[in-house]
Amino acid sequence: MKEQWYFIDSGACSPAYNMALDEALLEWHSKGEIKPVVRFYEWNPATLSVGYFQKVEKEINLDAVEKHGYGFVRRPTGGRAVLHDQELTYSVIVSEEHPKMPQSVTEAYRVISEGILGGFRNLGLDAYFAVPRTDEEKAGLKNPRSAVCFDAPSWYELVVEGRKVAGSAQTRQKGVILQHGSILLDIDEDKLFDCFKFSNDRVRDRMQKAFSKKAVAINELRAERVTIEESKIAFKRSFAEGLDVEFIPLELTEEQKQYVDQIVDRRYANDEWTYRR
Repeated sequence: MKEQWYFIDSGACSPAYNMALDEALLEWHSKGEIKPVVRFYEWNPATLSVGYFQKVEKEINLDAVEKHGYGFVRRPTGGRAVLHDQELTYSVIVSEEHPKMPQSVTEAYRVISEGILGGFRNLGLDAYFAVPRTDEEKAGLKNPRSAVCFDAPSWYELVVEGRKVAGSAQTRQKGVILQHGSILLDIDEDKLFDCFKFSNDRVRDRMQKAFSKKAVAINELRAERVTIEESKIAFKRSFAEGLDVEFIPLELTEEQKQYVDQIVDRRYANDEWTYRR
């Protein structure tokens, strides 16, 4: 018998709701109220999310975020800013003590990311894990030059033809691992780079050119376009295979839904949380 995990596809939700539900799932799992869970979601509206430690005023062009009609939210996880637009977003919530989870953050990241790797292969893409090898790449991990998430190498990054195809971030709270990340179907680099502050246009142009050599979306790599529904089928199957589990659907109770709304109001829709750095 395979171990059973929950699966929930919450569809396109507001930025604050998306982060609040991830937090609620982590909390319920930490109390033993739910099994480990894999969640898929999208964003309405398209949203720029910043990492837990990022300084909004210094790095983000909020006028451009507003001009493009994007949502804006601070994640509970670290890392840099991500534009969630034409993508499938996933989260995995599992106890640190789970027998499948290595103690090291890096190795746990690799185990969870096996589920994503298989999804790209299900879509006919030759994805693989990249490990920073050179001293320069390793230094880049410690001191990223850019506020843009897809702009830097990290351990067990998922790449196709040498370019990054998924970006993930992880936090550990209350004995639970929360890893969530973006699987890009399409990307509008101009709109993405509008959202950041640069010292001048030349710096922006240079970084944008470098970015397009480092990151790529699924539909740039395939002759036939992948829809969000096709990507969900491919990645749900690969998560089940990669984690060697069987999924059962998670339906939220009315009480649980109300609890998520409370977290929205208290934290992710609260300006004090969003702009605090």
